[in-house]
Amino acid sequence: MIPSYNKVHLKFKLNGVNYNQEDIKEVAYSYIKEGVPYEQAVGNFLIDWLDSKSYIKVKSSGTTGKPKLIKLDKQAMVNSSIFTGNFFNLAPGDKALHCLPANFIAGKMMLVRAMILGLEIDLIEPTSHPVFNSKKEYDFCAMLPIQLQNCIEKISNFKNIIIGSVKASNELIEAIKDYPTNIYESFGMTETATHIALRALNNFDKDETTTSLDKAVFKTLPDIFVSQDDRGCLVIKSPHLSKQPIVTNDIVKLYSDTEFEWLGRFDNVINSGGVKIFPESVEEKLFSKISTRFFIASEKDEKLGERVVLILENDSNELDSSIFDVLDKYERPKHIYAVKKFDIISDKIQRKKILKKLGLI
Repeated sequence: MIPSYNKVHLKFKLNGVNYNQEDIKEVAYSYIKEGVPYEQAVGNFLIDWLDSKSYIKVKSSGTTGKPKLIKLDKQAMVNSSIFTGNFFNLAPGDKALHCLPANFIAGKMMLVRAMILGLEIDLIEPTSHPVFNSKKEYDFCAMLPIQLQNCIEKISNFKNIIIGSVKASNELIEAIKDYPTNIYESFGMTETATHIALRALNNFDKDETTTSLDKAVFKTLPDIFVSQDDRGCLVIKSPHLSKQPIVTNDIVKLYSDTEFEWLGRFDNVINSGGVKIFPESVEEKLFSKISTRFFIASEKDEKLGERVVLILENDSNELDSSIFDVLDKYERPKHIYAVKKFDIISDKIQRKKILKKLGLI
C-alpha cells in the first residue's frame, strides 16, 4: 500500500528525536523563528509540506526550459521516495544524512524520504565541506560532487551515496573506485521530483563482465520508462510522477526503454562546419587536464558557422596547448577566454550569463 503525502511514518526521527505530524510543525516554526538560514529553509519546506494543499511550489532547475515556479504534486514526491527506498532497500529506522540546502528539490526530497520511509535523518549545515559525526554510520546520503570530494576520507561511513546537480569528474570517479560504499550518479530534475535514473560509479569488480559502456549507462528506477523525441532528447514517462510525458532538453543515446547514455544538452550543442559537437563530452575529456573551473562553448565563425571556444575561470587565458591532444580536430578550442570569477548557482556554472558578459551571445 502506497502511503499518503499527509502521513508521517511513526519511526521518522530528526536529529535523533522522534516526531509526529504536529511535533514537526512546532519544530518547523522554531527553525523559521530562531534558526540559522539553512534551518529556516528546512522549516519553510516542512510548513509547506504539512499544509492542506496537495502540491508545493518549487523553482525548476531549468532542465526542461527557462527556470520557473512550478507546482509539484506531493503524492508524486512520495512515489519518488518509494522508488528510491526500494532501489536502495531502505527500511524504517535506517539512518540518513541531510547535507543539501532545502531551498532546492534535492534537499526537499531528503526530508520527504525520511518522513515517508521512516528514516532517522541528521540535519547538518549544507556546506562544500560537510561536517558530521565521523563515528556514526549512515545508510543513505545525497551529496554534491564537491561535497563527496571534500569528505572522501569519510566515505566508508556511508552504505549508499548518490551525487547530482553536476556531472562527476573523471578525477572523482577514479578517487572513489576502491571504496566499498555504493556510489551512484543521479539523473533527474525538479519536474520529476529529483532522480529518475542512476548510474553506478564504483564497485564494478563485483561483475567482471562490466564494460566501459555499461559504466556510462543510466538505468531508470522501477516504473519509469524513457524514449526520445525527434531532436534525440529524452522523454520520461511514469504515471506515478506525472500524468503527461516529461520532455527534456537532454540529448541521449537510447539502449532500451529503461537505459540511456547522456550525451549533452540540446541548447549547448555546437554545429561547427556541419559537425555536431557536444560540449559536455569535450569537457569530460579535459577534466583531468585543467585544474580550474571551465566550460566549452561556441562563438560565431564566418566559414564554420560556429567554432569551439573554452571559457576558463582564471586571470589568464594561457594554457599548454598539449592538453588538447586528447580532443578530435573539430573539438579543439579555437580561442580561450578568461573570466576572473564564474557565476555559480547551486554548484552549477551559469553558462549563458557568463557568455552574455563576454558578448558571445
